[in-house]
Amino acid sequence: MTYLLLLLMAWMGGSAPAPPLRQLVAIVDARYDALTTLRAHFTEVYSQGGLERRESGILYLRKPGLMRWDYLQPRRKMFLVTRHRVWLYLPAERQAQVRSLKSATNLKTPLRWLLGKLNLPRELKDMTYGGLNPLWPGDYVIRGKPAALGPQFREVLIEVSPAYNIRRLVIRAANGVQTDFQLRGIAANIPVPERLFRFHPPAGVQVVPAAQP
Repeated sequence: MTYLLLLLMAWMGGSAPAPPLRQLVAIVDARYDALTTLRAHFTEVYSQGGLERRESGILYLRKPGLMRWDYLQPRRKMFLVTRHRVWLYLPAERQAQVRSLKSATNLKTPLRWLLGKLNLPRELKDMTYGGLNPLWPGDYVIRGKPAALGPQFREVLIEVSPAYNIRRLVIRAANGVQTDFQLRGIAANIPVPERLFRFHPPAGVQVVPAAQP
């Protein structure tokens, strides 16, 4: 009943108070466990020491384990996760970088959480509300320490809409780097064909091993 009431208030434009954190996390986990596919427009903002790099494009997810980032601005590239390999295709350089999935330990984490069974209490320790101002008024922001991503990750912040969509993930690293993934136009459980996650380098494209992060 609480879930339906909060959704109704969101649809009617009301401003609901933040629910208990445990309740919000349980609803988000259940929503994303039921996810089979997702398409969204993304903006990725990388910042360090006052410098900022902004990129944007379209993200596709398909369970189990498939993820594709089509970067459109400022230059075109594709980042693709298949069940066995990870590709970075750079059309302007006529180059495709590839490595095995097992070796890609820091791969767009924590967005990869959405490709499996989401369990935020397992992934994040010491969860609380807050940590940054939401991009969208009325959203909730959850912060926590990543439990299994290694010491290079200091903090993860997740912005959740009143309709329980994850609209933003901010990753703060121990070295001061921040990566901010913002999602708009989210469409869940829509047809996303598996062929989108197949890649055959075009003729003339050099295939090279990807450098380890």
